[in-house]
Amino acid sequence: MKKKRVVIIIGPTAVGKTALSINLAQQFNGAVISGDSMQIYRHLDIGTAKVTPQEMADIPHYLINIRDVQQKFTVYEFQKAAYQLINQINQQQKLPLIVGGTGFYIKSLVDNLNLGGKNSHLQPFRQQYTQLLTTKGPQYLWDLLQQQDPQAAANIAPQNTRRVIRALEVGALTGAKFSQQPQYDVDFDYLIIGLTTSRTLLYQRINQRVDLMMTAGLEQEAYWLYQKRQQVPQAALGIGYKELFPYFAGQISKTEAVDLIKRNSRRFAKRQLTYFRHQLTVHWFDVLQHPEQIKQIKALIKKFKE
Repeated sequence: MKKKRVVIIIGPTAVGKTALSINLAQQFNGAVISGDSMQIYRHLDIGTAKVTPQEMADIPHYLINIRDVQQKFTVYEFQKAAYQLINQINQQQKLPLIVGGTGFYIKSLVDNLNLGGKNSHLQPFRQQYTQLLTTKGPQYLWDLLQQQDPQAAANIAPQNTRRVIRALEVGALTGAKFSQQPQYDVDFDYLIIGLTTSRTLLYQRINQRVDLMMTAGLEQEAYWLYQKRQQVPQAALGIGYKELFPYFAGQISKTEAVDLIKRNSRRFAKRQLTYFRHQLTVHWFDVLQHPEQIKQIKALIKKFKE
C-alpha cells in the first residue's frame, strides 16, 4: 500500500512561505497545517505574520488561532494534532502542506520523535518488553499480544516488533486493549521544500517587514500582550513582542525597541537556516530571486505524488 504523502515548506522568517503555500495548495488541492509555534495564539496576528483570511484564498488552514495566550502548547501537542490532521486531510483526498519555521515542530513529525505526554509513562514497560524481545524473540512478544489483545495481534505482523511493543505497553499502561484505542497512521513520506535567499535580501525583507508591522498596529498588539505578561510566559517570549516591553516600561525608546525587533528577527532567521540545514533533508530553492524555480518545485511535488 502506497504511503501517504506530506509536503513541508520551511524557511526563515520573511522568505515567502505563505505565498508559496497558497500557490501550491491551489495547484495540488492542498490544505495547510501551520508549523509555527506562535501562530497558534489568538489575537497575535501582526507580530506572527499570520496568514490573513484574504490570503487564505479559501484554502483550509489548521493549527492557527487554537489557543488563548494564557495557554501553553507543547511540541507533543503539535505532533499529535498534526498527525491527526494529516490523516484527516488525506482522507479528504487532499494534499497536506505543513508550513512554518519552527524547526523542532517539523523534526518531531519527520522523525516521529517520542516526546512524552502519556508516552513518558511508558518507559518502564518499554524497557521490560525490549528486554523480552532480546531474550525470547519477536514470536514470544507477539504471542503475548495475541493472548491479551487478539484483534491487535491480527493486524500486526510478529516481525513488526516496534508496533507489537507499542501495543503491549499501551495496554499495560491504560488497562484497555490497544485495538480499542483511537488510532492514526504516522507512517508518511515527506518532501521538504526549503526557501532561502541571499542574506542581504533576507535581512532587507525582515527590516521592511518589521516597519510594515509597526504601521499595521504591532505596538498596540504588543501592549495588549504586555498587560497580560504575568499570565502568558510562553506567548510573551515571541520576537516582535518582548522587545517592546522595555519601551512600555519606559526603559528604552520606541526606535530602540524597533531596532531590537529587527536585530532579533535577523538573528532568528540565521538560527532557523542553521537548524534546517543540520537537522532535516531539504530541497532548497530561492523563489525571491528566481521565481522561475516555482515551476521546479511543482514538478518535484508532482513526481513525489506519483
